[in-house]
Amino acid sequence: MAVILTASHLRKHFGPEPVLSDVSFQIREGDKIGLIGPNGCGKTTLLNILAGREESERGEIEKPNDVLIGYLEQRPQIAEGVTLRQEARSALEHLYAIGKEAEQIAERLADQRDPVEHERLARRFDRIHEELARKDAYNLDYRIDRILHGVGFTDEEFDRPASSFSGGELNRLGLAKLLLAEPEIMLLDEPSNHLDLAATEWLEQFLAASSAAVVLVSHDRYFLDRVTNRTLELYFGTVDEYPGNFSKYTTLKDERLLVQTRTYEKYVEEVEKAKDFIRRHHYGMKAAQAEDRRKKLARLEEEPVDPPRKISTPEFHFPPASRTGDIVFRVDGLSKGFDRPLFRDLTLSIERGQRWAILGPNGCGKTTLLKCLLKEIEPDSGQVQHGQGVKIGYFDQHLHLLDDALAVVEAIRPEKKVFEDLARRKLLGSFGLTQDQQLQTVASLSGGQRCRAALAKLSASDPNVMVLDEPTNHLDLWARAALERAIRSFDGTVLFISHDRYFVDRTADHLLIIQPNARFQVIEGNYSTFRDRVAKGLMADPFLAGALDEPRKNPPKNSGSAADSRSRRKEPPQKEPPKKNPPKKKGFSKPSGAESGASRASMPPVPPKKDYSRSEAQHQWEKELNAGKKSAGGAKRKRKFPYRKVSDIEEEIFIRETRVMELNEELLKPEVVRDGEKMKRINQELTEEQEKIKQLYEHWEEASELNW
Repeated sequence: MAVILTASHLRKHFGPEPVLSDVSFQIREGDKIGLIGPNGCGKTTLLNILAGREESERGEIEKPNDVLIGYLEQRPQIAEGVTLRQEARSALEHLYAIGKEAEQIAERLADQRDPVEHERLARRFDRIHEELARKDAYNLDYRIDRILHGVGFTDEEFDRPASSFSGGELNRLGLAKLLLAEPEIMLLDEPSNHLDLAATEWLEQFLAASSAAVVLVSHDRYFLDRVTNRTLELYFGTVDEYPGNFSKYTTLKDERLLVQTRTYEKYVEEVEKAKDFIRRHHYGMKAAQAEDRRKKLARLEEEPVDPPRKISTPEFHFPPASRTGDIVFRVDGLSKGFDRPLFRDLTLSIERGQRWAILGPNGCGKTTLLKCLLKEIEPDSGQVQHGQGVKIGYFDQHLHLLDDALAVVEAIRPEKKVFEDLARRKLLGSFGLTQDQQLQTVASLSGGQRCRAALAKLSASDPNVMVLDEPTNHLDLWARAALERAIRSFDGTVLFISHDRYFVDRTADHLLIIQPNARFQVIEGNYSTFRDRVAKGLMADPFLAGALDEPRKNPPKNSGSAADSRSRRKEPPQKEPPKKNPPKKKGFSKPSGAESGASRASMPPVPPKKDYSRSEAQHQWEKELNAGKKSAGGAKRKRKFPYRKVSDIEEEIFIRETRVMELNEELLKPEVVRDGEKMKRINQELTEEQEKIKQLYEHWEEASELNW
């Protein structure tokens, strides 16, 4: 593909050390580039230079004149009195102007009698028509509505003054304008900020299908995986390029780092040997050899080997948790609302050692629910009970638990605990805060540094229950991975809110999903389990507007058919009722995140246990569904498979899914990746196992219905 932008030897200082020292790369048509690097490495500075908002001290950027660069405005300027739709429409003013010119030329052609002028106008009209067709300018109003809906706006908001929206909503409007303008190169700095999961997934699909080149800065690993096909690592002022998305980058990075480390160690060893030989034989019988070694040393020092590009990863950790009762939180009939109900009749129990993630659309009341569980907000009805010996550590997304006026090393000191200065410094160091940063005031820290300090204070308080509200905000990719490891190794209970799907996938073993109708759903599993259930029609997607209706509390006795049940839940008609998953075997957990790879999408969902907490609404839903199964047609279905006990089928499902997990882990090993024959053999076995699992689920459904 043609190169549409070349950056050569860019350099930029913001102090004694350069932020960018020697950055060079190319952008080709249709490239989807992920720009990654630790916090403060200069990613936003590089985007500003590419967009022409800042000047580089050295180097140059070359691109054709007709290549348009669009940059996502973080704080767009909005004129007073302009509606949301009008502001979005302004991104397409040039197309509206061309369309108006086409109308004027058409009118002039109808009255033109001069053949020469008629020919000139006709050629101009043809060029304009081709441009409008190429830009799909005959469907502009549809495009505006589609993209505004995609980033999360509703029809009711289209005619509201744009100035009345919040900062996060204006950022979404800026993203919509950029997508509408369709420049040849899009520069996106954290575009998924302020987007809920539905809008984020829509944006992933839009960017992946767009013909524009994209340079994307994001800390969302799923977003990077699903959009990008190249990765640029910015570190210590230079760029290292990798083919593929973020998951591919992590694999190649480990391999490249191993080679760099060995090469550098060999270089250092040769230098040290040469220096030692010269020092010992500078005078004497081997003086001539020493002179040769001196020349060799000079050549080595003229072309030094760069040290490995190893990005330091902090080692977050939380102390061992003291024991609590078996039940940590018992919630019974909890309801809360303000101008509208947020959640109601919430009933569940959270047990010791579990890790729960709370998911739901923006504004559904996730933070309010946390504060009700912490007894900081009084619910409208219902009650919350804390278990025996519970000691809660709360991470507030606004980081109010730190005193801005104190030095960091003092701000993390917990109350009523002897915590020596040296121990506090070691703790801060494990969270990636260096000596100089430890002595700064909290107010002077960056967002990422402040977040790490808050996590360090949480660790210092020795909680056995951690309640975290958006703990990954402001953390870079490496710090998020460290936090994941720390939470997975924590032996206490964790309850958290996060929009980072990869983080939820890697840490949660239970999901509490707040739905738009103020009800809720409990799922045993992680984010992949949830998306699998939505994809298979086992539950509605709570992030889609209008996906759920209010469930009936007392359905008529004679209206329990499967069709009626589906219509109340706004699900499409199905030939067979949805599958009811068999109980999950203890000790088995489904692989998540990048560990499963593409093959995970074709795997059946992990069967949930029967004994998790449910709301009355869920009991009612299952009651209606079972009634529909019994009354639909009145006749038994014919057997497709031979008779077999349900428990035997469940046992085989467990064994085969365990084998699938083992095969997925095999595929990630470097020695397997390099062995084409072994890769082929494992993939073939994986396909066979997945096909057998699919048949077993059908057999299990038949046996569950007919083995009575």
